[in-house]
Amino acid sequence: MLILHLKSNVPRRMPSEKKEPLLSLFGCRILFFLMLSFTSAVLPFLLTFSLPSLLPDFPQLTAPEPPIAEAIAEPKAPPEIAIREIEPPKPKVIRLICNGCSTAEQQTLAFLQDQGVKDKYALATVMGNIKQESGFVPEICEGGARTGYYGCRSGGVGILQWTDSPRYHGLGNHARKIGKDPSTLETQLSYLVAESDWKMIEHQMKTPGKSIEQYMNYASRWIRWGHHGARTHFAYDYARKITTTAS
Repeated sequence: MLILHLKSNVPRRMPSEKKEPLLSLFGCRILFFLMLSFTSAVLPFLLTFSLPSLLPDFPQLTAPEPPIAEAIAEPKAPPEIAIREIEPPKPKVIRLICNGCSTAEQQTLAFLQDQGVKDKYALATVMGNIKQESGFVPEICEGGARTGYYGCRSGGVGILQWTDSPRYHGLGNHARKIGKDPSTLETQLSYLVAESDWKMIEHQMKTPGKSIEQYMNYASRWIRWGHHGARTHFAYDYARKITTTAS
C-alpha cells in the first residue's frame, strides 16, 4: 500500500543522535533566581531617580476653603417656644359701699378705704364727724354760709370746719402745693389725711376690730371739737348703711 510505503521512506533518528539542551533545568532555576534578586535590589533605586523626571508636573490638589460666610457663620439661635403664661386668679377685693348715701358721702367712703382705713366702724366714725361738722359741704363757712375758702373770714371752714389759723392756712397752703382749689371736696379730703392732727391717730383708725366709742375717742383728739352733738348717732347710722361688695 501507498501509506506504508511513505512511512517507510521517513528516515528514523537513532537514540544515540538526540541532542542535549544547552542548560539543564537546574541551571535555569539558578539563573532565574539571580535575575530576580538583582531586579529586587536595583529597581527601587532606578525608580527613585528616574521616575519623577518621567512623570509630568501636576498641580498640587488641596481641599477648597469654605466660604467666609460659612466659616464665620453665627450659631443659629434655638427656635423660640411660645409659652403662654397663665396669670393666677386675682383675689377678690372687698369694698364697702354706703347704701342710700349722697355722692359726696360715697366719694369720702371710697377715699378713706384707698388710704387704708378698712374697718366698717372706723369709717362710720370719720363720716359721722364730717356730717356733724359740715354735712359734707366743702364750701361751708361756720354759721352755714357757703362762701368757699377765700370768702370765709372768721370761724371754721370746709368739711371739718378748720378754724384756728395754722389749720385754716394749712388748707390753703396744701391746695397751692397740689395745684387744686381749696373749696373742693377732693382737695379737703387730701388735706385731711396730710394734716399732722390726723397723723397722730392714723394708726389707731387703720387698726380694725374696735368699737365706735373707741374710734370716737381717737377722733376727739384729731378734730378737737367743742361740742359733741350727734356725732355718735351719725356714726351708728352710717354703720347700718355701710355694706360689703366684692369687685
